[in-house]
Amino acid sequence: MKVILNEDVKTLGEEGDVKNVANGYARNYLLPRNLAVPYNEATVAIFEGRKAEIEARKEQKRKDSASLKEKLEASPIEITMPAAANGKLYAAVTSHVVAEALAKQGFNIERKRIEIAGSSIKSTGNYKVTVKLYESQTAELHVAIKAQTVEGQEAKAEPKKEKKAEEPKAEETKAE
Repeated sequence: MKVILNEDVKTLGEEGDVKNVANGYARNYLLPRNLAVPYNEATVAIFEGRKAEIEARKEQKRKDSASLKEKLEASPIEITMPAAANGKLYAAVTSHVVAEALAKQGFNIERKRIEIAGSSIKSTGNYKVTVKLYESQTAELHVAIKAQTVEGQEAKAEPKKEKKAEEPKAEETKAE
């Protein structure tokens, strides 16, 4: 069934787009929720009249996306995660972790829009992460993954060294 979208539908398209969808999807989901209208001469005429308004909204979205891109690329992200001494992380950095870090900086970006090469980061270092914005625009973020110092591990490591240093003294006294 051919329909014209009345609103933006995430998985389908934007307002004013003409789409071919399954009859059941149109009848049971799009039409009852007023997300789309059937494609016919009357609805085409209505959307032709609203074309300038729809294009103005799309242009505003493009401008917002461009400004968001500049802001994202200008602010590097630093994430501190627990890691082993060799730099390997105990928990991987995923798009969800990056989205939370962006939220702390005031950016509200869905985790589905964040792409990490290899789907996750598993060691410390500097990485580039891509964020999909409006249409084909993307922003490239610089993410620095730092190792978190765990106090419990350092405290446990130090007494072991002291015990080893004391043990040879005790053996030397026994030998004498």
